[in-house]
Order: sequence, then structure tokens, then C-alpha cells
Amino acid sequence: MASQDWLEKDFYKILGVSQEATDDEIKKAYRKLARKWHPDQNPGDAAAEQKFKDIGEANSVLADPAKRQEYDQLRQMVGGGARFTAGGPGGGGGAGGFEDLFGSMFGGGGGQNVRFSTGGGGEQINLDDILGHFGGGGGGYGSPYGGYQSGPRKGADLEARTSLSFRDAAAGETVSLQAADGQTIKTRIPAGVKDGQTIRLRGKGRPSANGGQPGDLLLHITVQPHPVFHRDGNNLTLDLPVTFAEAALGATVAVPTLSGKSVKVKIKPGTPSGRKLRVKGQGIQAKSGVGDLIATVQVVVPEKLSKEAKQAVETIAEQDHADGHDPRAELNAKAAQ
Repeated sequence: MASQDWLEKDFYKILGVSQEATDDEIKKAYRKLARKWHPDQNPGDAAAEQKFKDIGEANSVLADPAKRQEYDQLRQMVGGGARFTAGGPGGGGGAGGFEDLFGSMFGGGGGQNVRFSTGGGGEQINLDDILGHFGGGGGGYGSPYGGYQSGPRKGADLEARTSLSFRDAAAGETVSLQAADGQTIKTRIPAGVKDGQTIRLRGKGRPSANGGQPGDLLLHITVQPHPVFHRDGNNLTLDLPVTFAEAALGATVAVPTLSGKSVKVKIKPGTPSGRKLRVKGQGIQAKSGVGDLIATVQVVVPEKLSKEAKQAVETIAEQDHADGHDPRAELNAKAAQ
């Protein structure tokens, strides 16, 4: 609901943008200032906390197209500091256009019931009571600036950010957040949330000013990388080191999972580097389904060999030469095409 505060505060100045600023410019300015003045960045600084709240209030108005239009029209109409007076022709230096406007709104014609004045004198009317009709409160007057407003109005949406570990993002986590208006919100992050994802938390935004539903909280998620696991959709991926002997002769090896347990995976004889092994149902568990764990085989070549190991490898090399085996034959043939 519009109030006297709307006329006393310059929300454009608070965000450092012009009155012609685009929605994107307003959003960028708000995010920059919110990060700078966030209480977590300025612990114990009361001035910074108030600045943060002012920035949140300015954004809640300017980021809402309907509220911004209402705010602009009201400021233009009253010039940022006007007052309303009641009475007849002696109530103050009235302006005919505004007399007609408010006279038609509140039941009279030709400006005979309510007179607009920029000076003192006359009986003062509570500006909040009058402006409340522009925001959908009261009896739902027809406003020439915003169309017919009837019934309670939903509260404004708020924005917040949080950072989760890779494991918490996969499993889901309950976090405490501080929204742009300074309030603390405790909420559950669903399992399987992705890095860069924005989730909408219904009813966690700003309360309605006139008994309507509260707004929503738009929560921007940052997921920290994991040293072993990576995400591909709902699948988890990792590199699986195996020895030359395991790859050549075959083996059964343990593969870690995100749950902390390991699963056994069979390596077939002659498995090359780059081959992918799939473990069903060991990926991300999200609403869209359960992914798999995909392990990419990486054959580890030893940097040093014992005398016996070196002789064994030389025997293999001699056998390859005798058999005429050339691992690059296909490569060279394709390169010559």
C-alpha cells in the first residue's frame, strides 16, 4: 500500500539509478548495493544495517512494475512534498486539475469536496488514508492510475542468496537466510538443487500490507565444487584410476559414492583409459529422477619400475612387436584420408 514514506523517500536515489532506469539496471544496482551493505559484511554496524533495509525497501517498490508505476505517478502528482487540505475555496491555494481529480474520486464534482494545496492552512487530512486507496486497500476505489483495485494485495517478493557444499546440495539442507529487508528466514532446500539455480519459496517473502498473501522468496543457489565428484544432469561422474595390470588382466575395484560408502566395480581384461563404467542409482536423487554414477577409467602408468617389472614390460613390448601390433595404425590410416 502506498504511504507517506513513498513521498518522503527517493527510491531512485537510494539505488543510485535514474528514473528512466530499466528493470535490469535496477536489479543490477540492487544486487551490488545489497552485497556491499549486507549485515554479514558489516557486523555490528547499525548504519550499514539501516542502509541495507532502505535498499531492500527501494528495490521492493521499483522492482514491482505496478508499485513502480504507482510510486512514479504519486510523486509526479504531489511534487514530492505536497499536502491535502479539506474545506471550501478558502482551504488553501488549490490547483484546479487536482481538485477535479480528487473531487471525482471521493464523491464530488468540480473539486468541491477535497482541495489540493502545497501550502499550510485548512484542516489537514491524513495522507496515508487517501493514498491507501491507490494500493488496493480500503474500499477498493477505482484509481485513474492503476485500474480498479479490489481486495487484499499480495506482499512483495524478496531475493536472497546462499552457498551450499556439493554434498548438502545433493542431499538437501535446512538453512537460515537473511532477506533484503533484514528478516531471518529458516527454510529447507530441496535435494538435488543445482549451481546457479533459483528456487521460489512460496510465502517466504514480504507480508501483505492489507491482509493478503505474503510474497515469495527467490533464493539464488551457489554450489561449491567437489574435489572428486562432478555433476552431469542427475548423474555423478568421477575419474577412476586403475593400474596397468588391473586394466590389462582385469580386476574388481572399489569406487567411492557420494553417500560415503563404496561399491565394487568389475574391470574387464584389456580395459583402456577413457572407458566409462556405469553404476545404476548412485547419482543425484532429485524430483526429476535418480541418476547414475559414471566412472571414467584412467590407466595409471608407474613413474618408476623395479628391475623385475621393467623386464616384464620389455617382454610385453617384444611380444607386441613380434605380433605386428601397432596401436597407431588406425590413427595414421585415418590421418592420410
